[in-house]
Amino acid sequence: MSTSAIRIEPRAVDVRVTEDALVVRLADGRELSVPLAWFPKLQSAPAAARQEWRLIGGGVGIHWPQVDEDLSVAGLLASR
Repeated sequence: MSTSAIRIEPRAVDVRVTEDALVVRLADGRELSVPLAWFPKLQSAPAAARQEWRLIGGGVGIHWPQVDEDLSVAGLLASR
């Protein structure tokens, strides 16, 4: 009998944007910090617009309506 592992998608539960980093807290307790320079649209947006975000897809992605930017948690984890 074969069994297959259950794959659980990483999900964001909180987001912070600092002057130079995007910090995402995941449901499993990990915290991911990536340089804001990787996301030119976010980096060049006004600070107030960067702070207005919402989780999409139950936390599989993050959307900034004023910036018109969407990022997936899986994509952030795969970035190098």
